[in-house]
Amino acid sequence: MTTVPHHIAIVMDGNGRWATKRFLPRVAGHKKGVDSLRACVRQCGERGVKVLTVFAFSSENWSRPPEEVSGLMELLAVALSREVPHLKAEGVRIHFVGDRSALSEKVRAGLLQAEAATAGNTHLLFNICFNYGGRWDIAQAAARLAERGEPITERSLDAAMSLSHVPDPDLVIRTGGEQRISNFLLWQAAYSELYFSDKLWPDFDAAALDEAIADFARRERRFGRTSEQLQPATAKKAA
Repeated sequence: MTTVPHHIAIVMDGNGRWATKRFLPRVAGHKKGVDSLRACVRQCGERGVKVLTVFAFSSENWSRPPEEVSGLMELLAVALSREVPHLKAEGVRIHFVGDRSALSEKVRAGLLQAEAATAGNTHLLFNICFNYGGRWDIAQAAARLAERGEPITERSLDAAMSLSHVPDPDLVIRTGGEQRISNFLLWQAAYSELYFSDKLWPDFDAAALDEAIADFARRERRFGRTSEQLQPATAKKAA
């Protein structure tokens, strides 16, 4: 029986390259990427994944061409109004992660409305990292603790992270052929299994997701221990 990750995180890379290969503006690739994301959310729910976290817009993406950034912001607003009712009906709870201070009042209001509309859902928790960076996350957690006068330890930092409401990701997937995590979940991915796909994000379909999950099922997760130490626990569980 395939072991399904409880929490999958995805770096959705390759939208711009997908569009460029087709002589389309980069924003067209992002629009196609929204279609892939919609399908992926449904597929994760069908396979028993309980938490899905995606990297939608990094804190470094502000340096992209202004027309692409404005296009992404407009795309977010349109996607929220179009997709939230469907996600609500499917039992998906939306949670946005990242620094909202740099976003427009309109976008911030849209995020709050999406979260409120789906707050009671329990089928799948869908974290959308928008204007997020792993270094920002660690820095804001440390700053929060310092402001409260609390000691900075691994446990206290973990509790102050922006994803403290969910377990760390079991599997981190990156599409697009690059093999790096690009400032995504630097703290939370310490013991995550990493999976790199050559498929550009708009081409990442159900078969590609199943391949990633099957690869995860073949991994031995030791969390610093040895294989021998895991065997008694496995045998005890089987018994």
